[in-house]
Amino acid sequence: MKITEILLAEHVVFHNLFDHIEKTAPKLKTSAEIKALAATLERLLRAHSETEDELFVAPLEHCFEQIGQRETFHDEHEEIDQALLEVKSARELKKARKLLLAAVAASRKHFDKEERIVFPLAERTLKAETLKILGDAWMKRREAALK
Repeated sequence: MKITEILLAEHVVFHNLFDHIEKTAPKLKTSAEIKALAATLERLLRAHSETEDELFVAPLEHCFEQIGQRETFHDEHEEIDQALLEVKSARELKKARKLLLAAVAASRKHFDKEERIVFPLAERTLKAETLKILGDAWMKRREAALK
């Protein structure tokens, strides 16, 4: 399976998680509940982002430079990470909720850009065999993580 297919499948899972958070967060009564959701999202996004950066973005770095998007992609990751970090220190429920929902909105925007720009760019730039090799590397990482 190609890395682009795998990452797109992960995105589908994340979109479902984003839907759940957007539906659930307004109903939560404590900042601890919001922080628990944020911690879950942060952990899952970190694993996804690290794998994506190492296996997928690195081989395309020169392309991002050419289209003027290199810093934008890195800045978007930092914006999401920062919002989730701020949720941890938020003392008020309203503030924690606002930060969590901002992180979700920024994540959706970033994922959309990856789906519209990055994945098609990879399909055009990298050979199908390279995409499959990267997909195999992703599978090996997942298998190691499960052990």
